[in-house]
Amino acid sequence: MNWLEVSLTVNGEIAEAVADVLSRYSPNGVMAEQGIRHFDDEDLGTPDGPITVRAYLPADEHLQEARRQVEEALHYLGMIEALPAPTFRSVPEQNWMESWKQHYRPIPIGRRLMVVPAWIESADPRRIAIKINPGMAFGTGTHPSTQLCLEFMDAFFEGMGTSPGAAVSTPGPDFIDIGCGSGILSIAALKLGARSALGVDIDATSLGNARDNAKANGVGSELVLGEGSVREILHGGFGLRSAPLVAVNILAPVIVRLFVEGLANLLEPGGSMILAGILVTQAGEVEEAAQRAGLALLEQRQMGEWVALCMAR
Repeated sequence: MNWLEVSLTVNGEIAEAVADVLSRYSPNGVMAEQGIRHFDDEDLGTPDGPITVRAYLPADEHLQEARRQVEEALHYLGMIEALPAPTFRSVPEQNWMESWKQHYRPIPIGRRLMVVPAWIESADPRRIAIKINPGMAFGTGTHPSTQLCLEFMDAFFEGMGTSPGAAVSTPGPDFIDIGCGSGILSIAALKLGARSALGVDIDATSLGNARDNAKANGVGSELVLGEGSVREILHGGFGLRSAPLVAVNILAPVIVRLFVEGLANLLEPGGSMILAGILVTQAGEVEEAAQRAGLALLEQRQMGEWVALCMAR
């Protein structure tokens, strides 16, 4: 079936009324889109500006009558508050999920990793496949911050002599992931040779996505996922209180605040801490916070406008 899309861009005060009118004629409900604005460095995005309300009318034998009724209803609503003329366009039927999947491809990262959509097999058996099913959590492997973290991790474990499918003579290090999102870093750490991984996040939805991704990768009890952050770990809420490798892929201002809360205490002497989610202009501030906590810069990597720092105690 084809569809007729009807849309109006209005202010927030009238958007709900417009959505109510359109929902009477749209069997699958309506969709509202609004831009976002970042009010400060920690703002992940606050809805702001006009709202576009969309509805879809079935292109069947009743379409012309449905369109007439929509136009009439909007006309009467416009007598209460002025409305722009609705825009109509034909939309062919699609399997939106399958269409989206066609554009999400495997991503080679570092020397040995390959982030793979969960619904396909990796085409390169020489690389360690990290299967990710994108959901509401951050961390699909497409963002520069995630890729920079994975590059650092690949180099860290390769320096220990781990390789895909090969046994190691001694147990690998533990790994802590602050703000684990989709679980991509924790899963990668285990596949690269970590003995265990602890991933924490303050968003319960992210943890659900991380558990699904862990299952897709055959990861079991060696991965512990929990709701919380630095304080909960330091207070022993998850058993593991420190590790030789710690990753924090969040936002620069949050990282700075976490150092005040004791982030550096999660890192064992001689270990490495990867800090990411940092814009180039914020790198100096984050490095200074890490240095005040007793860490020193080992290496800085950049991809576009994003930076990742590898620090050591």
